[in-house]
Amino acid sequence: MKNLTLCAILVIASATCAQTLTPPSDQPRLEFDVASIRPSLPTQHGFQDIKARADGYTASYLPVKMMIAFMYRIPARQVIGGPRWLEDDRYDVEAKADKKYPVDDLNTMYQNLLVERFHLKFHIETKEANAYVLTIDKNGSKMKVSDQPQSYNLPINFSGIGVMNGTRVPMPYFCWMLGQILQGDERPVVDMTGLKGFYDFKLSFLPSLPQEEHDKLSAEALDRPSLFDALKEQLGLKLTAQKGPVQYFVIDHVDRPTEN
Repeated sequence: MKNLTLCAILVIASATCAQTLTPPSDQPRLEFDVASIRPSLPTQHGFQDIKARADGYTASYLPVKMMIAFMYRIPARQVIGGPRWLEDDRYDVEAKADKKYPVDDLNTMYQNLLVERFHLKFHIETKEANAYVLTIDKNGSKMKVSDQPQSYNLPINFSGIGVMNGTRVPMPYFCWMLGQILQGDERPVVDMTGLKGFYDFKLSFLPSLPQEEHDKLSAEALDRPSLFDALKEQLGLKLTAQKGPVQYFVIDHVDRPTEN
């Protein structure tokens, strides 16, 4: 996973029971207009990439297990079950919608693509496990409720190492991003803030990096607080290592993709 370029960051899917992603009967099913899935070429070995656009996605040399992890916003280590080829086989995906859509709609389209082309069936199990639990600090939240309109842009972007800019960010998405930053700790971030809206923020912190990269940081970056302290000081949030309700994505059935 260390070679993976994380470009597509999507809203987390809410799932609490066995699913085949069937939409409500009064709503049209969200699907890509065109979608191509092909085995990757051996010459692409080692480079994994997934990018989001306002009208679709492009993935290169990506195993299906990582597609599931991205599209359901769940760490790959919490995707369990299924055949070995989920990790070993690599695919290139080009998926395009008929127009621009909000990122959560595109996310649903890709989930539907996994169901249709890979015959994916799964259920979610929740168990108590090691986690980081995100709560509001005793001095209260400093999160600014967003008045930004719905857009086609990614909710979180980085303007430098350790400088996170959020626009209209829901808390599940924010927790997933924090989990990516802290993925070396192997603890998912569980939202227990009770904050249900969308928020704008800027978060500046000193990232945890290998010594060689740490030594290259600017004096300004080295003077920043840790992620844990920055959350408390800048956003009024507290991140605590403890047991929490951790979700596991359990694969019940999956096939290699159908032909284009």
